[in-house]
Amino acid sequence: MNFWKQALLNLRLIKLRRFLGSFFYPLQRDALERQFQSSPIEVFAEIGNILSAEITERGGKFYFQNVELEICFLAEDLVRIDWRPGVLPIPYAIAARQDWPEIAVKFQELGDRWLISSAALKVIISLNGSVELQNAHGQTIREELPPQQKTSGWLHQAKLRSLEHIYGLGERAAPLNLRTTPATSSYQMWNYDAGGKYGRGTDPLYLCIPAYLGLHDFGSYLIFYENSYKATFSFNGYAAADFTGGALRYYLSVGTPAQLLDRYTELTGRPALPPRWVLGYHQSRWGYETETAVREVAEGFITHDLPLSAIHLDIDCQDGFRAFTINPDNFPKLADFNHDLVARGVHLIAIVNPGVKADRKSEFFEEGRAQEVFCNLPNGKLVIAPVWPGLCAFPDFTNPQARHWWSRQYEYLLDLGFTGFWHDMNEPGVFVLWGDPSLPQHSTQHFLEGRGGDHREVHNVYGLLQAEAAYEALSEYKPELRPFIVSRAGWAGLQRYAWTWTGDIETSWSGLRQTIPTILNLGLSGIPYSGADIGGFKGNPSAELYLRWFQMSTFLPFFRTHSANNVKPRTPWGFGEPTLSIVREFLQLRYQLMPYLYTLAWEANQRGYPLMRPLFWADSADQDLWDVEDAFLLGDAMLVAAIVESGATSRFITLPQGYWYNFWNDTLLEGAKTVNIAAPIEQIPLLVKAGSILPMSIGQQLILHIYAPMTLTSEGQVYSDAGDGYGEWRLDEFYLKCDRDILEITWQQQGNYAFPYNTVQLHFHGMEVQQAWVDSRKVNCQNNYLEVEQFQEVRLQGQMNLQLFSGK
Repeated sequence: MNFWKQALLNLRLIKLRRFLGSFFYPLQRDALERQFQSSPIEVFAEIGNILSAEITERGGKFYFQNVELEICFLAEDLVRIDWRPGVLPIPYAIAARQDWPEIAVKFQELGDRWLISSAALKVIISLNGSVELQNAHGQTIREELPPQQKTSGWLHQAKLRSLEHIYGLGERAAPLNLRTTPATSSYQMWNYDAGGKYGRGTDPLYLCIPAYLGLHDFGSYLIFYENSYKATFSFNGYAAADFTGGALRYYLSVGTPAQLLDRYTELTGRPALPPRWVLGYHQSRWGYETETAVREVAEGFITHDLPLSAIHLDIDCQDGFRAFTINPDNFPKLADFNHDLVARGVHLIAIVNPGVKADRKSEFFEEGRAQEVFCNLPNGKLVIAPVWPGLCAFPDFTNPQARHWWSRQYEYLLDLGFTGFWHDMNEPGVFVLWGDPSLPQHSTQHFLEGRGGDHREVHNVYGLLQAEAAYEALSEYKPELRPFIVSRAGWAGLQRYAWTWTGDIETSWSGLRQTIPTILNLGLSGIPYSGADIGGFKGNPSAELYLRWFQMSTFLPFFRTHSANNVKPRTPWGFGEPTLSIVREFLQLRYQLMPYLYTLAWEANQRGYPLMRPLFWADSADQDLWDVEDAFLLGDAMLVAAIVESGATSRFITLPQGYWYNFWNDTLLEGAKTVNIAAPIEQIPLLVKAGSILPMSIGQQLILHIYAPMTLTSEGQVYSDAGDGYGEWRLDEFYLKCDRDILEITWQQQGNYAFPYNTVQLHFHGMEVQQAWVDSRKVNCQNNYLEVEQFQEVRLQGQMNLQLFSGK
């Protein structure tokens, strides 16, 4: 039998085994679930009325006829609410910090109502258990109905205002406003493998988070339910959260969207500051099966003068698709190859799936069995399900010993030179022909830090805990470097450990358009680092679709091309000219923007702000911005208006208040209006807010693009450090002051890290500079820019360009 016949036979055998596994496993799963699942008639119990109330240090307790309620202020604008009975959640989502500062809280009885208040927030509890949330001005922000306790779980509802918009809930293939239409306003809370392809309306997806932001004419609030059980959220007249188990514990905060994300990530953890190189471009494909293939891709980027930061390897680099392995025949000199790549500034990222092949000949599997770190059935047998390697066991990441055991496995790949990992299939996902593609919900047993429980409680936190184990591994083994992990699945708090991506989005213009609201809602759920497979996962995009997707992705936090193994290789040069040249320009722009992107990453680490923000972030009172889902802000300075329709060469966009400069030609646009902006194939509409200081760099030169403010003052900042590790840092702060034809720029510094640039170029927009002084010394300013070293003050005199472009 010749080679090709043998290869074809092996392929057929592999596919047959997968088919048989995906057929017999759900039969076994369903039989187990029938055995262990009880199906009582769902009963809703009334909570009764308040019988008594008492003051506590941070709020109060209320005793009803059938339940108890505790109100606890953690901060002036953040309150935790507990309804009992119910087993409280293990605080996987909550950051370690619990030393909330003391605050003044008032407790007042007002007839048949009680008022607990701080300087920023008022909570009113009625006799029947309804709860009203007011801001400091006494305006009602949220009205909750008395909760209903079910046989298992809780139903919690709140009134919605007629124009109230809802955002968040993690990863959703839905409009930005989750309340847009009744058909799409019900969402499942159950991490789910979309199965190779999804588009708008697919629900649920890989990363569900029970937190949402409500926005209406009186302000905005954020609610987070600390309950990992499967749930249904709906927004049809009422905001309803219907949990199938667990306690009813939730957190409420009021404020602007920025204040809400700041407070939420203080609770669930700040996003880790990534290594600087991670903000560059990543190339990936399911199909880089050999070291030679990866070398060819890396060489292609050099040949075509395209910057590159990382290459991701998919499961085909592994030995039999098994976790923590590399096929030695296909990658014979991987350590040397990795060394060569790092010398070029390119990092190799390995894939890791949680399923461990159940093979008695495998030392890895036998070690896990001996240490009892796998998920079990009630009879003590292992939970076995089919994934890529075949029948697999699954680590129980709710067991500290399992997390420690798993974390030790990364050492081998780190020694080979891998500098990051991406976690796939960690919902956890398995192969099935029908039903839920995961572990049995009722019969899979988990350690849960010693308390015990089943997969209904653990499923949604499984990916989060795998990411935690990986983060600890990288931190311990390479303490001088910051970990880089990308996780497909997760839960609240994932931002402490990992980035994510939007999974198997379809290759279509609709898929491109859907990417924006999906990533925006992730950001509003506390996950600031995400991106999409450029061009979609499974399909062959046209040159136009690929280019428009690439142009938009230049401004996403995670900038990566990835695709399936049954589509054409997707590299910039694969589309020919003019696509290649345009892609090169956008890649170069991405790297020039690195000082700005890295500063935004530092801001996310300090305040929890997403890098990519909805337009209403700039002015949440402007209702015209509430539904804009085909454009976004990158930080506060830049506005990106994506092209999401075939053949489009211009587009309309509603601008936030203020004034905005066209990045490409310095045209000045007035905000709070809808304008039409040209979008030739080589550009997408890109605007910069007046008053911004946009930091960019080329080589060792820092270029500060200064966009003349229309107001008296504004400011900007640049964060710098070594780009990795935990050493010294610096923050350079620049302040603008405008007085008619005079513009002053002052520079202040914090931190001990040496200034990393040789020179500084000041490039002025919206102003014709006539005279310039640097630290009181008059200098020449040609072509509207100055080249200087460090300074304390720059003073300019010139003519402001106040001519507005109508944009009609």
